[in-house]
Amino acid sequence: MPIREHFQELRKRLLLSIAGICLAAIAGWYLYDPVLVWIQAPLKEIDAESARLNFQTIGAAFDLKLRMSFWIGTILASPWWVYQMFAFISPGLRKKERRNLLAFGFIGVILFAAGAASAILMIPRAVEILASFTPPEALTLLRADSYISFYTRLVLAFGLSFLIPEILVVLNFLGLLSSRNMLKAWRWAVVIAFTFAAIANPLPSPWPMTIQAAVLIVLYLLAIGISALHERSIAKRSATNQTIERTRSHGTS
Repeated sequence: MPIREHFQELRKRLLLSIAGICLAAIAGWYLYDPVLVWIQAPLKEIDAESARLNFQTIGAAFDLKLRMSFWIGTILASPWWVYQMFAFISPGLRKKERRNLLAFGFIGVILFAAGAASAILMIPRAVEILASFTPPEALTLLRADSYISFYTRLVLAFGLSFLIPEILVVLNFLGLLSSRNMLKAWRWAVVIAFTFAAIANPLPSPWPMTIQAAVLIVLYLLAIGISALHERSIAKRSATNQTIERTRSHGTS
């Protein structure tokens, strides 16, 4: 396919993805209220009277609802736009590569969901501890957009951090990164894991940060193990092919 047709196909897939997100955002508009109640739950646990979201302008509530609708729509439409990505690159892949891509996509969804779930479980405790520094006679009036951004970015950061090991495995399957190089860089991996955990984790206690960094390190080691097994499988298959070629050459001679 000429380059021009590739770009036309890419534009088509992008437009279909955007259209799917816009349609899902309509459902997100109606799901906004229960989702907002769920996100505000940590504040209710502190003090239903003093901890409240504050909308500072007349249009702030509408703006927040619009942005939240598209955020919810993007999540609801994720199977659709992920399929569009697969449909764009699928024609250039072999049958085995398509199976690997589907497997990586499925595992990626599970890993992202696990990371997001860990953030959701941690946020109520984080809000409780951070709000405990408020003076006794003061009210916790939070800017609505600031609190929602804090919540969604934390969920997104935790979810994406759990995808890093899979990205390393994908690079290994593409032949761009070896398990030996990953193992050599274990010190940097530990430093990066603890640095990310320290920045992303809002809790002042060191234990949540340590646990999160430990989980990331375990996932990193798991990625090294999977990459090593993949390399061993390739080496074994290559040795078998060479043996067959030698046998054929001896038989011909």
